[in-house]
Amino acid sequence: MPRSAGADTGFAALLLSLALCAPAQAQIGEMKVFRDWIAGCDNTRACTALSLPNEADDEIAFLRLDRPAGPTGAPTLALKLRASKLPKQFSLELALDGAPFPAAGRRLQTTSIDSETAEIAIAPADADALIAAARKATTLTAKIEARSFKLSLAGSVAAMLWIDERQGRLNTPSALIRKGTAVTVPPAPPLPVIASKPAMGKPLPKEQAAALVKAMRAELNRREPDSCEEMSEGSDGAFPLDDSTRLIVIACSRGAYNVASQFWLVPGRDVAKAKPAEFEGNRGREGNELVNADYDPKSGRVMFYAKGRGIGDCGTSGSYGWNGTRFAVLQLSGMDICRLISGDDWITLFRSDEK
Repeated sequence: MPRSAGADTGFAALLLSLALCAPAQAQIGEMKVFRDWIAGCDNTRACTALSLPNEADDEIAFLRLDRPAGPTGAPTLALKLRASKLPKQFSLELALDGAPFPAAGRRLQTTSIDSETAEIAIAPADADALIAAARKATTLTAKIEARSFKLSLAGSVAAMLWIDERQGRLNTPSALIRKGTAVTVPPAPPLPVIASKPAMGKPLPKEQAAALVKAMRAELNRREPDSCEEMSEGSDGAFPLDDSTRLIVIACSRGAYNVASQFWLVPGRDVAKAKPAEFEGNRGREGNELVNADYDPKSGRVMFYAKGRGIGDCGTSGSYGWNGTRFAVLQLSGMDICRLISGDDWITLFRSDEK
């Protein structure tokens, strides 16, 4: 029997109410590999492209291109070095497929940050020339005195074209690769504002916290045996998020350089009613499990750093903030390829304005 107009109105109102009550899904960005380059964009469509060093290199140089979204978003290009015993001040000689770059072999002057890292900003005109040359050139060589670093340009054009597409720049004058006469570039999405709260409840005595953790382990074993390993040491803890909700953190597995912990929300002391604390954008893990994670009651933040291998040159890192009902994503970054690129240069996939 068909619904009446009044029933349809009531049903629509119910759907709207449910939609308003449901937490907004965070728009996590993505990464993509293009031969010897990797590119990614975040939730504001700010994008980054990196050249990938040779897998066998112990000392590396790589290019980093950054560009915010929107009509006025201008690209910046930098050459980064990770090498031992860099001079405090030095000049850098560049060549494209053996030919001096920039024109006339002009050297770039720079200063090392800590004798092992250096960052050389490429002037806008030189960056434009390098981007244009990447269509045909295959290798950029950087020389410091007797040392030489080779940077592959294979995949750079495809990576920049992908960025142009993500930012709506294709066939516009501001496109990196496929330029045109179209004049409309969409604005950047607004930065989400996240209000994270510190723990409001009274801190639990050590014995009570230990008892809650023990009870939660027993509950997990009852729900799904062997889902969480018994560990002699780890980052277990129980924290009052407010007067009625407890956060219980349990270390469930340990590897050579990673400890995976589960996060549970418990009403009072009733672990039978425990619910997983879901973490959006938690790449390749269970929804409530984070790696190398710590909770800070003073800020209400959970921070994590999941290493792809021991030296920490790939993986995922980020933070979440308790907003009174759930842990909302504050920041995420990652690197899918292990090539000695440190966490400072991982690609940002989500950012927010934390209040």
